[in-house]
Amino acid sequence: MARQKTTVSKGAKARKTAKAGSSPAAASAPDLANIRDRIDAVDERIHALLNERARFAQQVGLSKAASGKAVDFYRPEREADVLRKALKRNEGPLRDEEVARLFREIMSACLAQQEPLKVAFLGPEGTFSQAAVLKHFGSSVRALPLAAIDEVFHEVEGGVADFGVVPIENSSEGTVNHTLDMFLNSGLKICGEVELRIHHSLMGRMTSIADIKRICAHPQALAQCRGWLDGQLPDVERVAVSSNAEGARRARDERGTAAIASRTAAEIYGLTLLANEIEDRPDNTTRFLVVGRKLFSASGSDRTTLLVSTADTDDAGALFRLLEPLAKHRVNMTRIESRPSHKRKWDYVFFIDIEGHVSDPPVARALAELEERASLYKVLGSYPQAVL
Repeated sequence: MARQKTTVSKGAKARKTAKAGSSPAAASAPDLANIRDRIDAVDERIHALLNERARFAQQVGLSKAASGKAVDFYRPEREADVLRKALKRNEGPLRDEEVARLFREIMSACLAQQEPLKVAFLGPEGTFSQAAVLKHFGSSVRALPLAAIDEVFHEVEGGVADFGVVPIENSSEGTVNHTLDMFLNSGLKICGEVELRIHHSLMGRMTSIADIKRICAHPQALAQCRGWLDGQLPDVERVAVSSNAEGARRARDERGTAAIASRTAAEIYGLTLLANEIEDRPDNTTRFLVVGRKLFSASGSDRTTLLVSTADTDDAGALFRLLEPLAKHRVNMTRIESRPSHKRKWDYVFFIDIEGHVSDPPVARALAELEERASLYKVLGSYPQAVL
């Protein structure tokens, strides 16, 4: 009898629960509503803090109102410091990349209260150079697409643009020599650097890669996808053009033409993505330089780029003696490139990257000695190392 009574009691409880319409989803509904209310409250606090930050940025602008130009308020060393602090305190669940992007956009919007920065880049729209502009400066800038690297330099030199963004090297294909050569005669300074992961996509108006007659892309993009192209489209003509976006434009306008470019370019030019991530190396990365008209203060994690030469190129050990002060003062050299000086045949100059800022005591001592030994000595820039 006791066992039967217990069974009836459980059945009654089950019927009562079913009658009430209870379910896991229904039980969690009040909690979900409460969470949404709390999210709304957090959003209000975030909004208030954003406005407070913007007002502080206005005060900074007022304190420098004599010049009245956004370029005079921009401090790359300060922005790098803000980003590093944000990443240091990040405990998730947001990834470091997301946190950096959010803070970059906040700083970009606050700076643009005065007026947006004008940033020139190797265009047209849809290039990786444009993506580098947005990664470094945020969306609240006026991006100026130009047809060639030398045009970027000239627009910044002439004051039409506040800064320029140009590619300098790729992890797979090496140095962009045109950019290096521009520094031989330009007075511009390097103000920052950007590292951008490069994912290449094949795109066109056709629906099958079998219909492709030619592929247009920048020479660097063609080289970075050489293995994939050799394996998948070995007999298709490869046409080098001034930019990947120019290749995308031709793919839009020419029957049988495909392009290698970014997903953004496919959206801009209305093309179909035929294959994604066709770069040969999964870590394919391009480094870009930010060029401007003056040097900036140290950020605490900097890089310095030098242009140097020695008159004794025929003397054994001349380059060693030129660079010896770096080792003596324990300054780490991360990169060295030689380029023709364009003054006489077989005469070369050297582009050198070192860790540290020219104001750091060990770097200052090393460079003072290096300058004494050099026939040509020029500091191209001392700037914050790329954050992410």
